[in-house]
Amino acid sequence: MAALDITTYLVPGKRAHLVGIGGVSMAPLAEVLHGTGMIITGSDAHESATVEHLRSIGISVSVGQRAENLGDAELVIRTAAAHDDNPEISGAHTRGIPVFERAQAWGAIMRHYKNALCVSGTHGKTTTTSMCTHIIMAAGLDPTVMIGGTLPLLGAGHRVGHGDTIVLESCEYCNSFLSFFPTIAVILNVDADHLDFFKDLEDVEHSFRAFADLVPEKTGLIIANRDDKNTMATLKGETRPILTFGLTEGDVHTENLTFHKGLPRFDIIYKGEKFAHIELQVPGEHNVRDALAAAAAAISLGVSTPAVEKGLAGFQGAGRRFEKKGVCNGADIYDDYAHHPNEVKALLETAMGLGYERVICAFQPHTYSRTKALFDEFTQVLAVPHVTLLAEIFAAREDNTLGISSKDLAAEIPGSEYYPTLKALTARLRELAQPGDLILTVGAGDIYTVGEALLKE
Repeated sequence: MAALDITTYLVPGKRAHLVGIGGVSMAPLAEVLHGTGMIITGSDAHESATVEHLRSIGISVSVGQRAENLGDAELVIRTAAAHDDNPEISGAHTRGIPVFERAQAWGAIMRHYKNALCVSGTHGKTTTTSMCTHIIMAAGLDPTVMIGGTLPLLGAGHRVGHGDTIVLESCEYCNSFLSFFPTIAVILNVDADHLDFFKDLEDVEHSFRAFADLVPEKTGLIIANRDDKNTMATLKGETRPILTFGLTEGDVHTENLTFHKGLPRFDIIYKGEKFAHIELQVPGEHNVRDALAAAAAAISLGVSTPAVEKGLAGFQGAGRRFEKKGVCNGADIYDDYAHHPNEVKALLETAMGLGYERVICAFQPHTYSRTKALFDEFTQVLAVPHVTLLAEIFAAREDNTLGISSKDLAAEIPGSEYYPTLKALTARLRELAQPGDLILTVGAGDIYTVGEALLKE
């Protein structure tokens, strides 16, 4: 049987039910489809501010997942975490209602845009997509945007615009970005991650190469990190146009890079000439690379120098990306979404260079499979801070069939402490906090609630 084409279903008046509608990429999808005149309903596992917001614009959302929530839906769109045994998915199959993946819906939407800028990479996607958004907004291009985190500029993780440009954070997990139609594909880096889905690094590289190959052969463009050997290996033999970026080499690179109070200042060189002077409001070399990627994307869209300078100068970080939460007992509290060892390493290197007397890192590993697969890398990077506290692993979409715990990490990290509950971890951080400390809550789960709890009392 031929695969159904989702584009024939995404038309005004059609009824779509979204399973997991409260998710970071499902909620904006619901809004975009609602805005086109479709009748949208959805369900989520629990109440949230996002669910409330969707209801406020006229989208009916049920909490808890039951087959009867489908109502008279003509199609179902599901989050990657909703499997065939989900009661709504199995109910749709039973009733013959077509079920599509979230990424297929975004792919169908982006075909209506002249420019589809898709930002991929194992790390840095949210920050780079956010930087691109700042620049493109500064250029007045009125973009539609989908980011996997909250951007203060938008007050959300998405924006529904009326221009001819769409900017999407593009995730490799479950090969979801292979449903996209990029005209510009950014590859920030390629690392072994999501090893509950990919077999190994080679499998990840294969996926990213397939993503790059989605770009139109003559009119499209791949923007690639020249400093990342895995990215360059992935693109070996690629015949589509490639624009590279890198700290000191590449089509787009820096000169005169200095750090003022931890914040980077540099010139962007393009085709051997100075294109822009950048003063970032976010610290760290990794943010310089992300800014170069965003500038390369902007150059390829024909954006002017002043818009690039203004856009990057106005970027103060995305939600949960080295985000300042406040002060507790004189200690600065920051939160970050880092959950792969390379991300944690970049974060801690930045933090250790900011001049604090102590850096205290409270880390919550994300998924059992990632913790097990990257165990040795985690123990190495988490030995860097002055104090490391470990929360129990955040299960996310998994059951603990591997019998692994954060206690195992703590046993291998000298001086670290393990806390089975976030409440106990919060109490310990309150005891430790003093002036001169930088306290980092780190991870992709609910560790951010610890920082919020510290500020409440």
